[in-house]
Amino acid sequence: MDENLQVSLVDARRLIAAASGDAALLYLYLKTGADLENAAASLHMTPIQMEKATVCLRQLGLLPRRQQRLQPEQERPMYTERDVARHMEDGREFPSLVGELQRVLGRVLSTEELKILLGMLDYLGLPTEVVAILINFCVERNRLRGNLRAPSLRTMEKEAYAWADEGIDTLERAVAYAQNRLNAQRKVNQVAAALQISDRRLTQGEEKYIRSWLDMGYDLPEIQLAYERTCMNAGGLKWPYMNKIILNWHSKNLHSVAGILETDRPPAAMNSADGKGIDPISKAAIDRLMHEENW
Repeated sequence: MDENLQVSLVDARRLIAAASGDAALLYLYLKTGADLENAAASLHMTPIQMEKATVCLRQLGLLPRRQQRLQPEQERPMYTERDVARHMEDGREFPSLVGELQRVLGRVLSTEELKILLGMLDYLGLPTEVVAILINFCVERNRLRGNLRAPSLRTMEKEAYAWADEGIDTLERAVAYAQNRLNAQRKVNQVAAALQISDRRLTQGEEKYIRSWLDMGYDLPEIQLAYERTCMNAGGLKWPYMNKIILNWHSKNLHSVAGILETDRPPAAMNSADGKGIDPISKAAIDRLMHEENW
């Protein structure tokens, strides 16, 4: 078989977790060496389907990202109050966007905030509907991270630079990008709940650990198994210790509970009365994992 046509288990699990049939089909099509430009016609996909599938593969790291066009350190033009007033008077798009943002934030924007918003449209060249989706995405992302306060305009501007760099400049791309990012955040939250972290927000370092495990292709059952072993061997959740367990599995290409239990059994420290087999605590934990439904 041609090696280019083989799909690694990690890539397969990423595609399955994304739950996008179009993305999986596009991935297989590109693995044959076909050109992305001809994919829509060959796969009988609409432009919207192609946008969503392409964005999904880029976020999964299965398709090269676009070359950056803008750098965050680049400064937007120094807009004046007159520039803001002219855009408020000359058209309906900017005033409607201002109204949407003020509705989301629940307050009136300052002049400096209006200048930042104007830069997203005028300097970055993002369409009004894309900026509207970006605004709501930033607010929902904050909520999923446990922060009920609305993000600042500076935070939204930083996100706008990232979208411009990624070429997220159409309604279809913006919707697909936002949905995929929010779904990824929900998965992080599910893992945090499984690790019994519910009374506080994750630190940046903790969230980085979780995202790296998900990017390796691990799902909730495997992460729970690593957590069980960490607690039994280290007396509680120790992030570096748990990360070493998962990295060890990844180096051995073990990405399922069944494969891990078959190949990488933990040493039996405190065995049962007859001195053989696995201890009762470990057995109960493994039985529980094996009967849980996949997320």
